[in-house]
Amino acid sequence: MSFLAYLQTISREKLSLSLYSATSVDVEKAIDSPAGDLNSLLALLSPAAEPYLESMAQKSAQLTKQRFGANIGMYIPLYLSNLCANECDYCGFSMSNKLKRKTLNRAELADEMSVVKSQGYDSILLVSGEHETKVGIDYFKKVVPQVKAEFSYLAMEVQPLAETEYQELVNLGLDAVMIYQETYNPHTYAQHHTRGKKSDYAYRLDTPERIAKSGIDKIGLGVLLGLDDWRLDALLLGHHLAYLESKYWRTRYSVSLPRLRPCTGGISPKVELTDKGLVQLICAFRLFNHQLDISLSTRETSELRDNLFGLGVTTLSAGSSTQPGGYVNPDTELDQFEISDERTPIEVCEAMKLRGLNPVWKDWESAWV
Repeated sequence: MSFLAYLQTISREKLSLSLYSATSVDVEKAIDSPAGDLNSLLALLSPAAEPYLESMAQKSAQLTKQRFGANIGMYIPLYLSNLCANECDYCGFSMSNKLKRKTLNRAELADEMSVVKSQGYDSILLVSGEHETKVGIDYFKKVVPQVKAEFSYLAMEVQPLAETEYQELVNLGLDAVMIYQETYNPHTYAQHHTRGKKSDYAYRLDTPERIAKSGIDKIGLGVLLGLDDWRLDALLLGHHLAYLESKYWRTRYSVSLPRLRPCTGGISPKVELTDKGLVQLICAFRLFNHQLDISLSTRETSELRDNLFGLGVTTLSAGSSTQPGGYVNPDTELDQFEISDERTPIEVCEAMKLRGLNPVWKDWESAWV
């Protein structure tokens, strides 16, 4: 059974009713024995869990330290292109937005990598808009070996590809793929993705399975918090994670929990996620899955990010640019969305060290495999 078929067996209405009717008894039981239990995750994501946030945070911090120590992995996104053939009303790269389009050539990519390497990074996330003819597999097959020659760990966040295409990139050195469903509500999904291949909800939903079959090291899942009811989307994200881990257990997994941010032509959140709600999300996922990587981007403010260190986050970006060529020429206006934490990597690492945490720039070496 595919995850799409699995999802079709679930009644969203019944699941939502259970989520909003959870009780304090359900939450207390979930805090005591949450690992791997989707009913526990439901309780931890429910409104009933809000009075228990301090208890959840303490246990989340304990479990994170027990599994990951004081380490937080440092990565940085590098944008290859803002070309996009999709119409998504929450994204600055959407095809109808009037902005200058750019795709890095190999010389420009080398210049961007040089800046990033000088900051100490050895883990990189390649990002692009979704344009399969001009920024597709042929382009990726050229840039992946170039980037892998300079960075020990290479992840990508690009358009969904075929299983054979993922296999080609894995053979060229690709280590991880981030693929976010944005929302698990197919009706909401259709409202926000009106043109282009990304409008195919089912194809995108099946992508993590194609990635897993390619032999990838890690798959990153996520939803864009604010497009729909964030509690229900997060719970269905948990279902997706549990499904993949049970079927493709050789692969590692991570989740990203980005909130909807302002951008060119952007929209306002349908359901706003508060700072307390974000803390609840992070803690709920840590209690649910002790070994899960949880990423935190520069979408959040510096103050909030500092307070979230140690609660469950295991990977972190800093000094990020969301535009192609943005590290060499930071003053251009090609951004995908606005960044909140504009501190340098050194400043972020100093804030981490003040809290007894250890920024890790490299934790992967091919010679050890």
